[in-house]
Amino acid sequence: MAIKLLNIGFGNTVVSERVVAIVSPSTAPMKRLREEARLDKRLVDATHGRRTRSIIVTDTNHIVLSAIQAETMAERLRSGADD
Repeated sequence: MAIKLLNIGFGNTVVSERVVAIVSPSTAPMKRLREEARLDKRLVDATHGRRTRSIIVTDTNHIVLSAIQAETMAERLRSGADD
């Protein structure tokens, strides 16, 4: 069985089976989640200096920041597309 990867922008990928949630970063709880992950060294910033447009939560409790819209990421995850 092949591992399915989810393209999160700028040549970065995550294993799609590990994704628990893809959320918008604009709410206060998501800002707290991001800060707690940063303090616990569980934050992966894959934005390449761009604005964070989605937060990916993994089953390992890591938080991945992406510059791709949450809706676009969700569609990629649903369709199984890797780009």
